[in-house]
Amino acid sequence: MARQQPSPWVHTAFLFCLLSLSGAIEIPMDLSQPPTITKQSVKDHIVDPRDNILIECEAKGNPAPSFHWTRNSRFFNIAKDPRVSMRRRSGTLVIDFRSGGRPEEYEGEYQCFARNKFGTALSNRIRLQVSKSPLWPKENLDPVVVQEGAPLTLQCNPPPGLPSPVIFWMSSSMEPITQDKRVSQGHNGDLYFSNVMLQDMQTDYSCNARFHFTHTIQQKNPFNLKVLTNHPYNDSSLRNHPDMYSARGVAERTPSFMHPQGTASSQMVLRGMDLLLECIASGVPTPDIAWYKKGGDLPSDKAKFENFNKALRITNVSEEDSGEYFCLASNKMGSIRHTISVRVKAAPYWLDEPKNLILAPGEDGRLVCRANGNPKPTVQWMVNGEPLQSAPPNPNREVAGDTIIFRDTQISSRAVYQCNTSNEHGYLLANAFVSVLDVPPRMLSPRNQLIRVILYNRTRLDCPFFGSPIPTLRWFKNGQGSNLDGGNYHVYENGSLEIKMIRKEDQGIYTCVATNILGKAENQVRLEVKDPTRIYRMPEDQVAKRGTTVQLECRVKHDPSLKLTVSWLKDDEPLYIGNRMKKEEDSLTIFGVAERDQGSYTCVASTELDQDLAKAYLTVLADQATPTNRLAALPKGRPERPRDLELTDLAERSVRLTWIPGDDNNSPITDYVVQFEEDQFQPGVWHDHSKFPGSVNSAVLQLSPYVNYQFRVIAINEVGSSHPSLPSERYRTSGAPPESNPSDVKGEGTRKNNMEITWTPMNATSAFGPNLRYIVKWRRRETRETWNNVTVWGSRYVVGQTPVYVPYEIRVQAENDFGKGPEPGTVIGYSGEDYPRAAPTDVKIRVLNSTAISLQWNRVYPDTVQGQLREYRVRKPAPSPV
Repeated sequence: MARQQPSPWVHTAFLFCLLSLSGAIEIPMDLSQPPTITKQSVKDHIVDPRDNILIECEAKGNPAPSFHWTRNSRFFNIAKDPRVSMRRRSGTLVIDFRSGGRPEEYEGEYQCFARNKFGTALSNRIRLQVSKSPLWPKENLDPVVVQEGAPLTLQCNPPPGLPSPVIFWMSSSMEPITQDKRVSQGHNGDLYFSNVMLQDMQTDYSCNARFHFTHTIQQKNPFNLKVLTNHPYNDSSLRNHPDMYSARGVAERTPSFMHPQGTASSQMVLRGMDLLLECIASGVPTPDIAWYKKGGDLPSDKAKFENFNKALRITNVSEEDSGEYFCLASNKMGSIRHTISVRVKAAPYWLDEPKNLILAPGEDGRLVCRANGNPKPTVQWMVNGEPLQSAPPNPNREVAGDTIIFRDTQISSRAVYQCNTSNEHGYLLANAFVSVLDVPPRMLSPRNQLIRVILYNRTRLDCPFFGSPIPTLRWFKNGQGSNLDGGNYHVYENGSLEIKMIRKEDQGIYTCVATNILGKAENQVRLEVKDPTRIYRMPEDQVAKRGTTVQLECRVKHDPSLKLTVSWLKDDEPLYIGNRMKKEEDSLTIFGVAERDQGSYTCVASTELDQDLAKAYLTVLADQATPTNRLAALPKGRPERPRDLELTDLAERSVRLTWIPGDDNNSPITDYVVQFEEDQFQPGVWHDHSKFPGSVNSAVLQLSPYVNYQFRVIAINEVGSSHPSLPSERYRTSGAPPESNPSDVKGEGTRKNNMEITWTPMNATSAFGPNLRYIVKWRRRETRETWNNVTVWGSRYVVGQTPVYVPYEIRVQAENDFGKGPEPGTVIGYSGEDYPRAAPTDVKIRVLNSTAISLQWNRVYPDTVQGQLREYRVRKPAPSPV
């Protein structure tokens, strides 16, 4: 049985309240604004020649923009070509070949211009190419003659398709060629034999090219091998001989490189791409390949070995991946190395992409266009698609390299600016408009949204807004208090309020207020916090005989205001509930278990906000299987200690502890006890935290704030307990105010004029924070006097100069550096006692018989007792001597 992590989509029910946090504030579409490109084709646009050509260009703006295109940097007159049209209210080009025409005639570089009266935005330069699937040239291939044990390369040389075809080798009868470390395909498509064996002659070898758009496969004429050998008969006993080469009389050879050849080569790769290094070696026996980087280690998080270790792939290359790599080819005859010098270059990439600038009249602002690359890219500014140096002069604008500075901006400054940064490996083009507006704040989202979230999750409340000048935004809770920002809250530039860890007390009404010099606007969001869905009794692994009945439990706690759905999976697929199964609210029953029922069963408990999963495995035994009897004959012992403790899913009040079970020593583990130690109050002392069934090896532990936890696990079976596991790493939870107060509060006098107030001090798991202390309050009962109070760090306080034996109201409240605990209850205590001030009066004696008398007296007045009246003592005189 194991609890599984929820799928990434679990909490999407409330994600509608989120915005892209990196996005700039946008102008509402009912306000005037320059064009913005919203969709465009990729820079290298390869199209299928059998379809109509589509070159996308969409833009928004107010008024709606008009579009035109250039082709190869010259105006493209769409009206003159009957095959070319532009979609309605769009810049997307459609080139139609239903009435004939050759798609190749339209290859070239296209660029889209979107224009309205406030400026012009540009698309990327789109290079249009038509896919090509050229035929393989016909050729007659002579048989390839090779000596057994010699290396061999069968060249593919595929036709240069666009895009490049996928290469694979098969026989002429379309059977795949089996590949291993001796025979494999290189990245260039060639087939390499580190050494040829007689059995390689049993098939022919044909290189196949599969083209992307046409989905056609072209097959090259096959190669036929003729292998010269010292053993002309294909003796299967020799083939399976432990030393196959010597058995066939093949001379052993030290490795040599087939690709790349020689001892050194170089390779250039662009930043962000994959680096593929390849070393294919010949030799007898077949060499093994190992990879190294000079002066350092291979990047373990990005390095992958492919093609039987003959290729090293490093994904998402960065500058630190440059350097010298070498492959080592070795067999028992020796070794050889090849060094590859890797240089990492870079097409331009953004450091600071220019963003739309929204200003009020008279405001200052700047557009910044910073990019890096190798070589260092150049920066060119344009305005409305024209070079900036050709534009009319603007005294309010200053260009300083990668920055344009605007001062005292006026309405006439509205325009779209383009930044083009390029080097020999590519370019980046960005549009950013300057818009000058005078607009009071306005809210852009529906009013009074209801957001429901799960306890302890991270969430964001959305408050999209607009105004010019850009308003300042503040959040308040329940219409009062200070601005929410800092601590558990973070406000993003676009107005979203992030709550890092939702607690019950975060429930309420949140108000966002946007303010600028022209006014203010506000909106409210109601946040409801729901309890998480948790499977508290999970299905357990079971072993069942065929024909018996099995019940898998799945008991769930969830927020009662949410609708719960419980479903089951078998082997990670939806389970069909047939006649032999009964699904109830908290269990799944399988009647007449059969072999086909064996597998994993997953209980999925979900609401519209979250879900929890738990899995168990059912093993079905045949009738004759008696594993228990076999185990019974084996000696039993205490289990071995659990090992490899790991802490994951770190949260403010919980953590997941996972461990690997030790050997059960022939007696199944029934329970695990998780213990903890903290290093502040009782360092070195281990306390029981929780207990789990023996089928569990991962559990979520509930934690108290401000405790530096360390965990260990003990396994238990019917024989006894294991030694404790080695301790886990330490995990300190963050602090919080106390949630409880000390217990056993008492007030008792130790002298006639004092009262000693005592309590049981709180332990490490209830302190919740540093500098734990106690606020002690007291006052005379049934008086209106104010409370006396004192702060105490121990567990007792003595109140002096008290009247004799009077009742006091006492309160003891915990406090730490994060705050105070809840309001404490009131306890009644008494000051110290003194001797009674009066004795009983009117004592009367009546003789009952020769051995008994009756005594009567008047009780003393309560105000003379000066304490708690416990008893009246009767003393009789000692008997007179005879």
